[in-house]
Amino acid sequence: MKKLIYIHDPMCSWCWGFSPVLKQVIAGLPSDVEVVRLLGGLAVDTDAPMPVAMQKTIQSTWRRIESTIPGIKFNFDFWKISQPRRSTYPACRAVIAARQQGAEFDESMTQTIQEAYYQQARNPSDESTLIELAAELDLDVDRFTRDLRDDNTQELLLYEINETRRLGVDSFPSLVFLTDAGVRHIPIDYNDSGPMLEMICLL
Repeated sequence: MKKLIYIHDPMCSWCWGFSPVLKQVIAGLPSDVEVVRLLGGLAVDTDAPMPVAMQKTIQSTWRRIESTIPGIKFNFDFWKISQPRRSTYPACRAVIAARQQGAEFDESMTQTIQEAYYQQARNPSDESTLIELAAELDLDVDRFTRDLRDDNTQELLLYEINETRRLGVDSFPSLVFLTDAGVRHIPIDYNDSGPMLEMICLL
């Protein structure tokens, strides 16, 4: 058994920054390593506006990511034209709902949410945005909408969140490598896939 578990949240800005290198890691894995994606769930459901102090903190994080990871950019218009809420569970449920129509939609919905949020200044905390993204992915929108609202989808999300905690993960993105010998946490390198692949191949 060899599994590389990627633990993330589609509205995690560091996950957006890591996405190009993550693709390199996955492309460079030995053929006997299975990739598993788990949602960590950053922020629970809420209709409350995001406090101004938190908005400023997240904008500061975006600037730090831009200065740390070459090529990663954010559209700061989001903070002018959207009504931000500290709520990522809807976006997480959208990934699960998309996944119901094919495993490949897990990654594509995640990427589409990230592009909508970070490049197009759209708000993935809003159900209307998520339904629009499902249509853009040519998903069955009626089915997606039903699954997005289904209690089973929330239960699946809570299950995945509990799995991340069981693995000892409390920050995103995270990589965990499972083998018959046990669990190893792979340190994230946002600019170079080499050290991560080297560590995985040695385990």
